[in-house]
Amino acid sequence: MSGVFGIKGWIKVYSFTEPTDNILRYGSWLLGANDQPERFLVEDGGWHGKTIVAKLRGIDTRDAAAKVVGCGIFVERAELPELPENEFYWADLVGLHVFNEDGVCFGVVDSLMETGANDVLLVRGDRERLIPFVHKQIVKSVDIKNRRLVVVWDSDF
Repeated sequence: MSGVFGIKGWIKVYSFTEPTDNILRYGSWLLGANDQPERFLVEDGGWHGKTIVAKLRGIDTRDAAAKVVGCGIFVERAELPELPENEFYWADLVGLHVFNEDGVCFGVVDSLMETGANDVLLVRGDRERLIPFVHKQIVKSVDIKNRRLVVVWDSDF
């Protein structure tokens, strides 16, 4: 949540969904910390200029809206659509062990970032590495079940 909107409990939303307003398609959101989120039903929402705004059930005043500003928005895994083959949710990639084709372990995927051209893996191990997530050219295989990702990447990079 990035701010309040008006006096009736509406909130400004920063969304990572693609397209951005897909966040409004989920019927309920979990707000707060990962270990103790609170569920809110999405009553209404839409674009206001270049900003997405939403009205959540139970948040009816500006003061109540201000209490959730800064909270992350989460949805239940079961609400996420199935992805086509060789597409992955970022959350599934975080924590995977990254190896090159020679079997050298670079560490684990700490996070990902969007650069415009392609997504980039931040891998933490003996040092930090930024590895472009370019499927088949750089990322040879992703094995979610065995928590392993294989890349074409020189260990000196």
